[in-house]
Amino acid sequence: MWWIYALLSAAFAALTAIFAKVGIKGVDTNLATAIRTVVILVLAWAIVLFRGNYNMGSLTKTNWAFLVLSGIATGLSWIFYFKALQLGKVDQVAPLDKLSVPLAIILATIFLGEKLTLKDSIGAFLIISGTFVLILKF
Repeated sequence: MWWIYALLSAAFAALTAIFAKVGIKGVDTNLATAIRTVVILVLAWAIVLFRGNYNMGSLTKTNWAFLVLSGIATGLSWIFYFKALQLGKVDQVAPLDKLSVPLAIILATIFLGEKLTLKDSIGAFLIISGTFVLILKF
């Protein structure tokens, strides 16, 4: 099932770029990010409450610390992504944003001890290469 969720994530991420590019026209990108964040906050809490998964007592201090750090990283990513979209073209910004994939592979190897296979290395290299093919105008 994980791959279905991953494909849905990719599809909605693609829509995010398109909707954001139109939505930020003539708008401060920080304000746009704040509005987007409120929408996400309401949606996420609605899902939690609907599903009844709100046992916050099960979270450890480590859970809290890393979820807060993840939230900070996400917020900064969105702020920079919206600014990049406002200044650049979607067909250049979106591929560059996807360099997060090889970066995540590298960071998971270093910090999480995940095994870096030859297949992972080749895939990361192809993503990096594809990114440069897409963003460079020949």
